[in-house]
Amino acid sequence: MSDAFAEALQETLAEVAQDRPVLEFDDVELSFAGVKALGGVTFEVRPKELFAIIGPNGAGKTSIFNVISGVYRPQKGSVRFLGEPILGKQPHEIAAMGLSRTFQNIELFENLTVIDNLMLGRHQHVRYGVFSALVYAGRARGEEVVHRGVVEDIIDFLEIEQYRKFPVGLLPYGIQKRVELGRALALEPKLLLLDEPVAGMNLEETEDMARFILDIRDELDIAMILVEHDMGLVMDLADRVLVQDFGLAIATGAPSEIQRNPDVIRAYLGEEHRSSVGVTATARDRATGDTP
Repeated sequence: MSDAFAEALQETLAEVAQDRPVLEFDDVELSFAGVKALGGVTFEVRPKELFAIIGPNGAGKTSIFNVISGVYRPQKGSVRFLGEPILGKQPHEIAAMGLSRTFQNIELFENLTVIDNLMLGRHQHVRYGVFSALVYAGRARGEEVVHRGVVEDIIDFLEIEQYRKFPVGLLPYGIQKRVELGRALALEPKLLLLDEPVAGMNLEETEDMARFILDIRDELDIAMILVEHDMGLVMDLADRVLVQDFGLAIATGAPSEIQRNPDVIRAYLGEEHRSSVGVTATARDRATGDTP
């Protein structure tokens, strides 16, 4: 990776203390019209960690993301991001602290190019408004050059150079998912929320995305929370896994522990969990090129 993005990200991540959790989600309860979506859920995400949340539909996975990002405010509990309480903050305020998110359903501007979509992800780092840009045109242009350099680095990182000037709406689905990931990275996140990043992808696209997720953790040192239905992918990539069932956290641990947990097997993975894990048991290996 070239210098612009690496240097910007290094400066951003220098603010992340390595001796405390990036995120603390403590005893959170969330209800809608008397129906409990989250029942006292507690977990933490550590620096540089890939933390996964799994569970059947309705288990509360998306509710957790919406609480973290400021869309929902729970009735009980606390959430701290980088040691600071964030419940009650608006989504844009939390994003400005260094939280970025991708969505299961792609949310991009289809008529804009890849570059322009990623440049929109730099909005938190733009110092000049419209008036300032008119008064200090030279400085504003210089700032745009810096931001464009960061965006070009992200494009190289995600291997989408050939699509950089294409309108996003004309691109294959798997490439659009990379663009959305790139826009999330353009924020220089301290914590990245990945909402089903391989949903709807074919095998090749899934393997590519798995490789990029690993690179984000191992090369960029960004902490991530992954929500994903592909159990093989989760078990291969995650450092730790939280299992949700009907709004309750029933287990947290390393993938190997989760696979052996009888409560998890009964509630979610089922008796065929070993085969489902084994189907993509080489996902990490394929992503890193370790398969024969």
